[in-house]
This record gives sequence, C-alpha cells and structure tokens, in this order.
Amino acid sequence: MLNRMPATEHLELPHPRRLLCTSAWSMAESVGLPFGTYVVITDVVSPDAGLLAGTAVVWLLIAARKILTGSVTSLLTISALVLTVQTAVAVSTGFLWMFQLQFPLGNLAMCVMFARTAPTRKPLVAQLAAEMVAIKAPHPGLHRFFQGATWLWAGLFLLLTLGMAVMMVTEPFKLFMLLSTLVTVALTVVGTGICALWFFAVVRRLGLRLRFSPA
Repeated sequence: MLNRMPATEHLELPHPRRLLCTSAWSMAESVGLPFGTYVVITDVVSPDAGLLAGTAVVWLLIAARKILTGSVTSLLTISALVLTVQTAVAVSTGFLWMFQLQFPLGNLAMCVMFARTAPTRKPLVAQLAAEMVAIKAPHPGLHRFFQGATWLWAGLFLLLTLGMAVMMVTEPFKLFMLLSTLVTVALTVVGTGICALWFFAVVRRLGLRLRFSPA
C-alpha cells in the first residue's frame, strides 16, 4: 500500500493590487486624514485647534464606518484612542511640557492596548493582519507568532514611551520634536522588518506556502 505525501498547506493572500489598495485606504483613513487635518489646522489656527480637528475627523470616520459597514477597524480604533489621549493632555493646560507629554502618553496607550490583547485568542497584530492584508490563522503556529509579534510591538511602544519621557526633560522643544519623530520612524521600520522576517521564518518552518488569490 503506497503512502501518500501529505498535501502542502497554503496561506492565501489577496491579489497584490487589492492588497495594496486595502492597505493604502486603511492607512489613509486611520493616519493620513487625521494627521493631514492636524497639520493644516495647526498651520492656519494653532496646535491645540489642530489636535481637536484631527480627533474630530477620526471620530467622524468611526461613526461613518459604523453606520455604513457596521464595524470599525482596529487601526482606526487605535488612532482614535491615541489622538483622544494626546488631545486631552495637550489642551488641558497651556504649558509646553503638557503639550510634549502627549507623545509619551500616546505611546503608553499603544503599549497597553497591544499588551492587553497579546495573551488572548485575538492578539492585536492578528486583528490588524486580518483587516489590512486578510491574513487568517489556519495553523496554530501562526497564532503563536501573532501573540509574540503583539508582545514585540508592546515592548517597542514601551521603549518609545521611556525614551520620549527622558527626552522631554533633557532636550529643548524643537530637538525633542525632531528626535521623537526620528526615533518613532526608526523603531517602526525595525519592528516591521523583524515581524516580516519572523513571519516568513514561521511560515517556512510550518511548511506553509504563500499564494495570491486571482485578481
């Protein structure tokens, strides 16, 4: 009696064009529109007005999504949480240090959100992957990866929180703003790169093959 080779499991992703459009729209509504509003209103009116306008935009997007689709993406929820915390802190007083405090507090909120979901059955990275790139978890090994990646991002945001808190009291305002932006971008790139390499390593170890759905 011949033994049949086990069928290779596949992890299916959307067509690259659809994947790009979905990811671009998700980033635009969660980051681009609120941040763009903040920049424009800040330039025309004031930083406090910019924060209020950006927060209003993200909550309007949440309301519109809830009415039109009945659901709200995790990335949009994260954006709303962070902007709300930052706005509440920044406009509560007129002190410069309170405006600076919004940045470490925003990262602390992100840290708590990622850490809270990491040990659960729905780690935040898995939710983001499902919403942005339609990655499901057909294999238990992928669930463990998503949990680990969620812990990784919680750690990165904690590192950002501590770093910005130190820079607040050691650096002048303009240098603080520059360094906080550079460090945030750098850690985001590093975290994304680590997760990508880790994901492909797990997929290879599990014997899964990636394939794209038809256009």
